[in-house]
Amino acid sequence: MADKSLKKVVLAYSGGLDTSVIVPWLRNNYGCEVVCFTADLGQEEELDGLEAKALKSGASKLYIRDLREEFLTDFVFPTLRAGAVYEREYLLGTSFARPLIAKHMVEVAELEGADAIAHGATGKGNDQVRFELTVMALNPRLKIVAPWREWDIRSREDALAYAEEFNVPVTATRKSIYSRDRNLFHLSHEGGLLEDPWNEPEEVMYQISASPENAPNEGEYVEIGFERGVPVTLNGEALPPVELFIRLNKIAGKHGIGRADIVENRLVGMKSHGVYETPAGTVLRKAHVLLESICLDKHTLQYKDQLALKYAELVYNGQWYSRLREALDAFVNVTQQNVTGTVRLKLYKGNLIVAGRKSEYSLYRQDYASFGEENVYNQKDAEGFIRLFGLPMKIEALENIQRLGSSRFWKDS
Repeated sequence: MADKSLKKVVLAYSGGLDTSVIVPWLRNNYGCEVVCFTADLGQEEELDGLEAKALKSGASKLYIRDLREEFLTDFVFPTLRAGAVYEREYLLGTSFARPLIAKHMVEVAELEGADAIAHGATGKGNDQVRFELTVMALNPRLKIVAPWREWDIRSREDALAYAEEFNVPVTATRKSIYSRDRNLFHLSHEGGLLEDPWNEPEEVMYQISASPENAPNEGEYVEIGFERGVPVTLNGEALPPVELFIRLNKIAGKHGIGRADIVENRLVGMKSHGVYETPAGTVLRKAHVLLESICLDKHTLQYKDQLALKYAELVYNGQWYSRLREALDAFVNVTQQNVTGTVRLKLYKGNLIVAGRKSEYSLYRQDYASFGEENVYNQKDAEGFIRLFGLPMKIEALENIQRLGSSRFWKDS
């Protein structure tokens, strides 16, 4: 039952179908004032006319904050430096946007004297957790309204009907319905024919990347410069984070880089199928991995890879504002002290081809690795090393031969 004591609610507003109908639904069911909040994370034309649309839907006002630089600096880059990838492929483009949005919603709620925060995440997805855990961490006194867990609307068709009834302007149609999330880092697609993972995505669905077939026939080289694991230059030019991403997205998207078709395990227990376009993020992920390969020692790199799995899980599960994430960042910061250098990649029809990497902190020594003559490495030393390294295996084999007559790895003939 609706809490009639709520006077003012701050709604995470994208202008899409769900959040558009939530505005009149909140007014009709809670009798409250609705203040909309939109984070500019790089949606570009999606922000056009948003204020007029929100007001026409029944909101009292709309806050739009340009959070692009904060998004990249405080959320994207730390995750990139950590090497966090969820279930082998997902670069977490939606996951780390939600805690930033919710953080500013809490600020607006406090500024407006609001009682609650509302979001358009469904009861089947991950975003509800990400929004609400952030609110719990930053201001647990605020109440949370999640219409998808309350209302009778059960499909996008129902939502379209509700919008039509209350004269809410929407862009989704019954013929082509995709649930999308766009920011500087990525564009995700869910729903529609993607609900069956056997279906191949239709080409018209993609919006920021060319198909490999239609990409240029000539490859293009890009050079990414890093300082302490953070990308700072593109093709030798120092750029602020937003401009770097805008340029790299265009270059990589043109060459069909960054498409991913993923079936992932949601936090709530079910699998979901999504298609992601992450042009610049894919390039930077690859470049960062290549630079770490020459700047990190073996044991640090291996342990960092283990922690990256936990970092990805925390981000995916909405636990950004947690003590553990802060602790993992402290570890990552140490590992990135020497991850400074340049990586060169060739972009060609959906492929990222390694073309070179260099760093003043590189641990790769050509004179050590060379197969030619050198004075820094005595190959005879390898004999003693191998004897010691293999000693446990040798002892076990000798014991088995004495007891069984042969090594246990010999099969009975």
